[in-house]
Amino acid sequence: MGQSAALNVDLRQMVIAIETAVSLVGMNDTNHGKRVGYIASQIGHQLGFSDVDLQYAFDLGLLHDCGVSTEQMHSSLVNHFDWEEAHIHCNIGYQLLKPFEPLAKFATPILYHHTAWSDLLNVNISPYDARMANLIYLADRIDVLAAGHYETDILIAKHEVVRSITGYSGSYFDPELVQAFQLVERSEAFWIALENRHISRYAWDMGRVASNHPLSWPQVKQLSMIMSYIVDQKSPFTAQHSLRVAELAKFIAECYGLSSEQCDKVEIAGLLHDLGKLHTPDNILEKAGPLNDVERAIMNQHSYETYEILRHIDGLGEVARWAAYHHEGINGAGYPFHPDKSELCLEARIIAVADIFQALVQKRPYREGMKKEAVLSILSELAESGKLDNEVVKLVTRRAADCYQYALGESAESAQAYLEGLVHQFKAKQQ
Repeated sequence: MGQSAALNVDLRQMVIAIETAVSLVGMNDTNHGKRVGYIASQIGHQLGFSDVDLQYAFDLGLLHDCGVSTEQMHSSLVNHFDWEEAHIHCNIGYQLLKPFEPLAKFATPILYHHTAWSDLLNVNISPYDARMANLIYLADRIDVLAAGHYETDILIAKHEVVRSITGYSGSYFDPELVQAFQLVERSEAFWIALENRHISRYAWDMGRVASNHPLSWPQVKQLSMIMSYIVDQKSPFTAQHSLRVAELAKFIAECYGLSSEQCDKVEIAGLLHDLGKLHTPDNILEKAGPLNDVERAIMNQHSYETYEILRHIDGLGEVARWAAYHHEGINGAGYPFHPDKSELCLEARIIAVADIFQALVQKRPYREGMKKEAVLSILSELAESGKLDNEVVKLVTRRAADCYQYALGESAESAQAYLEGLVHQFKAKQQ
């Protein structure tokens, strides 16, 4: 990737963006990762953790569920204290983070964050990783038990939460961690801080504390690929959609003669454009037929959600807008912002064309993937109506064979195939 321009994207802001995206899967509970990070850091503070370890515990809490993409999986993790298939999302999270050097240190604790303490003692990992994994397991289960009581009767219900957790001391959880929790939970402030309006501000404040780990463009791209994988696994019908859109959009940008830096940004925007779909119900994404008015209204919110996730990352302002504008039309049609024609720069117009091209080529629940000629016909009609940029569509038509191959993509690499296999394994067992 091009390295011509200085980059100032902070790792922690990207971590918070991952948590914000993954927590959308919870639909009506969108702060789980933030609360787990907070609980873990408060217990760590009681135990005298260093500032570095407190930051680590908070970030680990934010990332611990990065292997969760579907409502089904989220629901099972919330509704069962010890769900037998919990290891699937732990494995996915491990495989996603292990190859990415800036976050690789979190991979092993994530792999074991649903392993009981009594079993963890026999696992060949470092004492530090074991302790952090169990701390997150403890914080996670505290939040699951308390979640239904925030904003209402948490100061009453907390007694039952503490009683339940205490009963698992020595089996599921390290007794020293449980004892620290028993001391921390005595403060009403600990529980009140977990309510949505407070925990959101806490996470925002933490996001302002720089990690002092600026990311290079290749690292931003690699992290964006991780995020695109998470959202594309929301449905089997969108597998690799973001990756294919990104590659196609970059190819179009290169054909247009954009600078290396702009082509890199276009690719990253393509990878991230559908993050907001994590908040779209599974049954809408997989509906085998046209959406009704209510379903369409819900679907049309996803690109705004994408913008909300990305706009808080310093240095990615342009990328956030290009990604969020992928359903906007030059003629004012589309959603959700209806920007003026002058605001739809070439990069955003390219991503809009690439998104439609790839979606038409890809098999969806209500139709088979389309052939090249049918795709070009639809793109031409959309250009004539003023929704898509006519010049971009003309360029795509001239390079149709190449664009079609980018939209189809090659076979998945072994690591991606392994991850997709884990998700398939989970879904098969739910049927």
